[in-house]
Amino acid sequence: MQQTAVRPATRAYLTQVVRVVRLSPQFLRITLTGEDLEHFGPAGTASTGLEAAASPMAWDQRIKLFLPREDGSLPELGLFADPPASIMEWYTAWRALDHAERNPIRTYTVRAIRTYAREVDIDFVIHHDEHGHAGPAAAWALAAGPGDELVIIGPDRRSEESGGGIDFTPGSARDLMLAGDETAVPAICAILESLPESYSGEAFLEVPSSDDVLDVASRSSVRIYWLPRNGALHGSALNSAVADWGTRRSKIFAARRAAWEPGREPVGALTGTPQELPELGDDSMLWETAAPEGFREYAWLAGEAGVITGLRRYLVKEVGLSRKQVSFMGYWKHGRPGA
Repeated sequence: MQQTAVRPATRAYLTQVVRVVRLSPQFLRITLTGEDLEHFGPAGTASTGLEAAASPMAWDQRIKLFLPREDGSLPELGLFADPPASIMEWYTAWRALDHAERNPIRTYTVRAIRTYAREVDIDFVIHHDEHGHAGPAAAWALAAGPGDELVIIGPDRRSEESGGGIDFTPGSARDLMLAGDETAVPAICAILESLPESYSGEAFLEVPSSDDVLDVASRSSVRIYWLPRNGALHGSALNSAVADWGTRRSKIFAARRAAWEPGREPVGALTGTPQELPELGDDSMLWETAAPEGFREYAWLAGEAGVITGLRRYLVKEVGLSRKQVSFMGYWKHGRPGA
C-alpha cells in the first residue's frame, strides 16, 4: 500500500513587501504578501467552507527571516525544490557554506496573520550599535520598499504535525503576567490580541521612550502597562514592575494558603513556597517553555537574557511560582551581535 506523504509542519514562503509603516521611532512594521500565505499559520488551524477566510491567531509564533546577502542574492538550498529540502537538509547545507557565502538568518515574531488577504505583519525594532550600525534584519527593514522580496520560513496550517514556534503555553491558567522589553513587544501585543475574554492579569512592556507606546486592543481583561525608559537603565522599569507584581501576588498566595485545610490542598495549586533554581552559565540556553497544567497563574517573560533570567529567578525563588508556570525566552544578550 502506498503511503501518503506527510505535509511538513514548516515550509518556505516567497513573499513581497506590500506596505512599510513607521509605528514609532523604534518600531517599523513590514507587511508581506505572497500567494501561498493563505496556508500560513500554526499546524492544524486550516479550515474549509465559509470558515476558510478566518485567520489563525498569531500568539507569539516564531518564524525565520531568510535575509538576502549584501548583493541581494540567496544561496541555493533547495527551499523551493520539488520536493523541498527539509529543515535539517537546508540548515545543514547552509552551515556547510563558507561564512562569506552565508546569508543572514534571523528569528522574528509574527505580529499579525491575515490569510484571507494573504498577508502577514512583522514588526521590527530599529536599534543601532555604538557605531551607528543596525543589525542585518533591521537594516533590511529600513531599506525595504514595496515589491522587495523576502523568504520567510514558517508554519503550514494544513499540516497535521506541530512545528512548534509558539512559547505562550498557559495551559489551564487564566491569570497571566506578561513582561518584556521592546524586542518582546510584537509578541506580547500579538498574544494580547489573540486572547479571548476568559483571561485576566497584567502585561508590562518596557520601551525606549514615551513615543514608542503603541495602540493594542485585547478582548481579555489583561491590564496593559507601558513602561518608557526615557533614558533610564535597560530593564530597570521592567524589574520594578515585576517586583511590585510579585509583592502583591505573594499576599494573595499567603491568603490562599491560609484558607486551605491541612492535607486538603488542591491538586496542582500553587503553594507560594520559594524554590531553588540551577544556576545558568553564560553559554546556557536561556529559553524554557512552561507547562502549567493545574495552575491558576502563568508568567511569560521575554527580552534581554540577563534581565529575563533575573526576573524568572525572582518569581521562582522569592515569589514562589513553580518553574512549570514560567516561560522565559532570552531574545538577545548584551554584548552580542543584534538582529
